[in-house]
Amino acid sequence: MNWLLVACGGAIGACLRYGAGLIFFKPYSLFPWTTWYVNLFGCFLAGVFFAFTQRYPILQNETRLFFMVGILGGFTTFSSFGLETFQLIRNGHIPIALAYTVSSVVVGVICLVIGFYLFQMMLSAK
Repeated sequence: MNWLLVACGGAIGACLRYGAGLIFFKPYSLFPWTTWYVNLFGCFLAGVFFAFTQRYPILQNETRLFFMVGILGGFTTFSSFGLETFQLIRNGHIPIALAYTVSSVVVGVICLVIGFYLFQMMLSAK
């Protein structure tokens, strides 16, 4: 049942993300505004949901799987990243939160670059 909740929520979140890309005005700019807005809005919703689950603990199980892991996970994984970072800070683990934040962004971009060039080299070798 949990897998189904995540899958259904993920489908909804992915469709919302795709729709946001079609609906939001995309100014002619190098800055990826739609992704930026989606990520920030996802973080906002993660914060709202997290506060809600603190008040109503019953929402921490299936509802969390459907909304946080499913919908927001499909909408943006950045919301999970923001929530995890906030929980580290909230629990006083500021150096770990900083290391997590910096390493996620920097190493994530490095992995993307490695994957891109590795695949590009494999294609050109054929």
